[in-house]
Amino acid sequence: MAGIYLHIPFCKRRCIYCDFFSTTQSGQTDRYIEALCAELEQRKDYLEDEEIETVYMGGGTPSQLQEKHFEALFDTLYHHYSIRLDAEITIEANPDDLHPTYIRMLRHFPFNRLSMGIQTFNDATLSVLQRRHNARQALEAFWNCREAGFGNISIDLMYGLPGETLATWQADLKQAVTLHPEHISAYHLIYEEGTPLWKLREQHRVNEIDEDLSVNLFTELIHTLKNAGYEHYEISNFCLPDKYSRHNSSYWTGKTYLGCGASAHSYNGTSRQWNIASLEKYITGIENHKPDFEKEELDLYTRYNDFIITSLRTMWGMSLTRLKTGFGEKLYDYCIHLATPHLQQHTLQQTGDFLKLTEQGIFISDSIMSDLLWVDD
Repeated sequence: MAGIYLHIPFCKRRCIYCDFFSTTQSGQTDRYIEALCAELEQRKDYLEDEEIETVYMGGGTPSQLQEKHFEALFDTLYHHYSIRLDAEITIEANPDDLHPTYIRMLRHFPFNRLSMGIQTFNDATLSVLQRRHNARQALEAFWNCREAGFGNISIDLMYGLPGETLATWQADLKQAVTLHPEHISAYHLIYEEGTPLWKLREQHRVNEIDEDLSVNLFTELIHTLKNAGYEHYEISNFCLPDKYSRHNSSYWTGKTYLGCGASAHSYNGTSRQWNIASLEKYITGIENHKPDFEKEELDLYTRYNDFIITSLRTMWGMSLTRLKTGFGEKLYDYCIHLATPHLQQHTLQQTGDFLKLTEQGIFISDSIMSDLLWVDD
């Protein structure tokens, strides 16, 4: 089974840390949605009639869309694709968009999962990040969504923020656990080159936290959420039992997916392709039936490297049987040879057919995965 990702790039304003493709040109929304529906129709054969298990509207800020936009998108999806009755259908939303009237409107559509970008419950830090909501609005939005019947809510948190301490992070985690969402994603702040946050650091107006504090914050995250009953099922993701993100898990388990919209990526098992990260060029290309995208055919070694990076991120780990049958004896032996030191150091462990990171290994996961990658001589 496959998934569909729809990129909705519109934002009222950009957050200072964001490096995703987004735009504040909301006057183009109607035309963009028409192009997005047209792309869905033009590419209906990409997934070769596979049943659709997940649909994910991400951004940008999908909660900037109006009712008529959702009507157009769902009419197109259900007309051209075979979407399972139990499909997971997610929308990303900003707390300040989720007033009761808007939430009731969302409930008229097939959305059964909501991902809310909270980031922190600290008002001073939210102001620094130029988020549009405050902590009170985030809490009200969460409970309004609950009251409206959303039984599967994910919240996004960030740590390593300017001025953050262990105490402020503990307060964020305590508040998050009190809400008891089904899913929590927690990402360390990255200073992406070219973003306003990057420039602030270069001007010494904000300071990046040190590595020791980063480790302590991650440790606190893991232990607090595990003690609250959450499974640490992927490096940055935690869920109550059986509430993992089915859509995001498809990326980590090698399932095929179609990405539509400006900058969206697609994968069919043998190639990757991605649409241009330009609103006007994307729309014009679709309107003229000449989509603007790039494509990469995946050779055996690229697929092996992808397999290492994606599977080891998860609590399920990497199947050794799949490694051998999918990539051959040579790459199997290569991987096992390079994994042996990490097994001896207890940063990797073998459980039955699966190779997994230990808790100790999670802290150096990038280094471990890098060691196992195929590098051309």
